[in-house]
Amino acid sequence: MIVAYSIICSIFTAGYLLLVLYFIKGWTNLKRPQINTDGYITKVTVMVAARNEQERIHYTIEDILAQDYPKHLTEIIIVDDHSTDRSSEIISSYADRGVKLLQLNEAQPLNSYKKKAIAKAIGISTGDLMVATDADCRMGTKWLSSIVGYYEANDVVMISSPVNFFEEKSLFERMQTLEFSFLIGVGAAFIGHNWASTCNGANFAYRKDVFYEVGGFTGIDELASGDDELLLQKVAERFPGKIGFLKLRDAIVYTHAKYNLKEFLQQRRRWASKSTKYKDKKIIALTIFMWLFNMTMLVNVALGLFNIAFFKIFLFQFGLKYLVELVYLAFVCSFFKRRQLLLLLIIVAPVHIIYLAYLALMGTTRKYHWKGRMVK
Repeated sequence: MIVAYSIICSIFTAGYLLLVLYFIKGWTNLKRPQINTDGYITKVTVMVAARNEQERIHYTIEDILAQDYPKHLTEIIIVDDHSTDRSSEIISSYADRGVKLLQLNEAQPLNSYKKKAIAKAIGISTGDLMVATDADCRMGTKWLSSIVGYYEANDVVMISSPVNFFEEKSLFERMQTLEFSFLIGVGAAFIGHNWASTCNGANFAYRKDVFYEVGGFTGIDELASGDDELLLQKVAERFPGKIGFLKLRDAIVYTHAKYNLKEFLQQRRRWASKSTKYKDKKIIALTIFMWLFNMTMLVNVALGLFNIAFFKIFLFQFGLKYLVELVYLAFVCSFFKRRQLLLLLIIVAPVHIIYLAYLALMGTTRKYHWKGRMVK
């Protein structure tokens, strides 16, 4: 019985090792991109959806205004999503510098206000390339020119670019940064294999005409989340091979980790909720496989309390998982210049096993609070 069970666990472990090696190969497939650095011709619309961001939104606006991309080719639209603080007042104060404020005024309750905000912004935009970021993000002065330079030098219709956490103030926040780097790397790795499946909406660009050609958010507009990954999957289906990942440090957008466990779990449940609408069944299958692999480790820890043989199986699985993830994260963290975070993997790896089990059960079965609203 134990022998047969150990063989099953070994199969899951081998599969997981191959999967992470697949991520490593996809990440390394992404070479330094070709960038057009002169004579830009693309009119760009930078879109930001904001709700109750009075503490940070002025930093985001200042960073966007400080871009070295030609001003006559840049349009900035910020959509205020029914803020109850001074967000709209702060945005309005930049009107004389070309920042356009659009305020949502929806009579009927929605489940996806952010998608509505983005769609409204695109509807009034004059740019050809839509560049989306969030209202609590920071970026360097070459962020926009890097994205447009990549767009103009490559035959792509959509661009996913790197996002990372910064200014961490606690161990918990640094642990999040390591885990988040893993996720960003996975999205990049899939694109490195010419299989665009995941991305992050805090640093996301696409052609305006392509947005309309795939029907915008039609079919995915009932979910609070999914303005990034679900749209990417629609575009990937219609335009295979036309989505790129901009593996360039100048293109990184920075944001903050969550300050406490409750906010973190609410955020991740929001992200997990969109998995129910994934059109790519292979991604769903991989997600289920990763969950089952982690569940076998949890089961082995529990059974190990009664039989040491099961605990030995767990140690075997965990040891291999840790080593292959360490190699993978070494590549990703080197890109972000955060190699010191690798020391935290010995803590993050076992916590991540429990976290994935929780997320799989709660991410698609319960409503959650987000930005002061109950959504699903």
